[in-house]
Amino acid sequence: MLDFSPQEGYYSLVKRATISETKNNLSKLLSQVRRGETIVILDRNVPVARLEPVGGMESLSTLLPGLAREGVISLPAKELDVERFLHREKVRITGHAGAVHALITERSEGR
Repeated sequence: MLDFSPQEGYYSLVKRATISETKNNLSKLLSQVRRGETIVILDRNVPVARLEPVGGMESLSTLLPGLAREGVISLPAKELDVERFLHREKVRITGHAGAVHALITERSEGR
């Protein structure tokens, strides 16, 4: 049975269905989506997908700030300098130093 019980946060505003409920009731769910509803698909109570009307899709520039306000995502502190990123000095792992050690070293150097 489809779960419409209250939850906190973003997912309290939309209907939810498990994967098996979605497989068994896809036509019914699509009818609800056509009427403008959004349905979150859950895999073992973890949201994995969202069914929403195509006309209601937003661009990332408007979608991301809303998700950040709701606490679903965190936005970067500063914009990525693509040129600097692409031309940065590459980290070479030598000897017995592992990838984690190389990452910690790189981050401590403030790159």
